[in-house]
Amino acid sequence: MKAFVVHSTFVSLLAWITLTFALPQAGSSTVTAKARAATSTARSNTAAKAAGKLYFGSATDNPFLDEDATYKAILSDNTLFGQLSPENAMKWDATEPEQGVFTFTNGDVIVALAQANGQIMRGHNTVWGSQLPSWVSDSGFDNATLISVMQNHVSTVIGHYKGQIQLGCCQWYNACSIIHLFAQLTVYAEPFNDDGTLASNVFFETIGPTYIDLALQAARAADPDAKLYINDFNIEGEGVKATAMANLVSDLKSRGIPIDGIGLESHFILGEIPTTLQAQMEAFTALGVEVAVTELDIRMTLPETDALLAQQQTDFQNVVSACTAVADCVGVTVWEYTDKYSWVPSTFAGQGDADPWDENLEMKPAYDGIIAGFSS
Repeated sequence: MKAFVVHSTFVSLLAWITLTFALPQAGSSTVTAKARAATSTARSNTAAKAAGKLYFGSATDNPFLDEDATYKAILSDNTLFGQLSPENAMKWDATEPEQGVFTFTNGDVIVALAQANGQIMRGHNTVWGSQLPSWVSDSGFDNATLISVMQNHVSTVIGHYKGQIQLGCCQWYNACSIIHLFAQLTVYAEPFNDDGTLASNVFFETIGPTYIDLALQAARAADPDAKLYINDFNIEGEGVKATAMANLVSDLKSRGIPIDGIGLESHFILGEIPTTLQAQMEAFTALGVEVAVTELDIRMTLPETDALLAQQQTDFQNVVSACTAVADCVGVTVWEYTDKYSWVPSTFAGQGDADPWDENLEMKPAYDGIIAGFSS
C-alpha cells in the first residue's frame, strides 16, 4: 500500500488561478474530452465541513508539486482540500535513509504547503513493515537494539514536526509520526494479515507484538497533543481482520497504551464496497476511538466506460455517506486526487482511473458522488 500508519512524519508556493472543472475548451490539443464529467459546482472540503466533518483531503508527493503548477494550484484550493497527507515523504526510507542521518526536506515542503493554505496535515507514517531502508530490514539487530532504533526514529520524526501545524490532529500512519495542524498521526500501518494474525516484519520478528505498544508510547512522549492512529486495509467491512483490529485497540486501551484512532485505508475495487462499512465504522468508534477514511481510491478494469464511471460515482457516494453518518468519522482522504499521479496502474496491471479527477485534472462523475455523500 502507498501509506504509513504509526510511522513517520508528516507541508509554498501559492499559485492563484481560476480553475474551470468542466469539459475541455474547444481547440485544446492536449485534453481529451470525457464522455461524462462532474456536474456539481459545490466544493468538496466546504461540503465536508458543512456535514460536520473536519476535512476532505488528498495525498500528495513531491515530484508532482515541483513539476506541475496546475496540479499544485488545485491541491492548494482549501475549499476543495482541507487536509494533506504525504504519500512517501515521511516514511522511514525517506526520513532516515542511513542510521542516525535524518532528512526532512521533502516532508517539509508538503508541511509548508499545508500551512500556507490553511490545510490540516496528517502524518504518514513512522512505523511500517514496508519501505524500510536495508539498514533496518536486513540489519540483524537484536531486540534491545531494534527497540532503541525504532524509538529514536519515532521520536525524531515526530519531534521535528511537533507544533508546526496548528490544529492538533497530528495523525501518523503506522507508528506515529507527525504534526499538529490536525495532529493526527498514523503511528503504525498495516499490522495484520488478512486472516487477522499479526503480519511478519522485522519489528514483529525481532521485538514481538509489543513493538506496537512501544511505538505508540514513543509517539505520545514525542508529541502529547498528537492523535495517534493505526492504519490498515481490508478492515472496512465486517470480518476477521476488522475483528483483529478491534481486539488490538481494545487491548491497547485496557492497558493504558495511547491510541486515538483507526485509519480505514479504503483501497477499493469498483462495485465491491463493503455493505457493512458504516456498521464497521460504528463498531470501531464504540471502542472509544475516532475513525477516518485515509487512502480512498476505487479502481476499475480499463478501459473506462460510462457504465464504469457511473458505478464509481455510486461507490464514492456510498463511502462518503458512511463516514457522514458516523459522528466520529472525522474525514475522508483520497489517495491522490487525480488519475494522473495514481499509484494504481503501476501496481495492478490493467487497472486504474481510481480517483475523482482524471488525468487532465478534470472532475469525474465520482466527484458528484463525493458531494452527494456529504449531503446525505
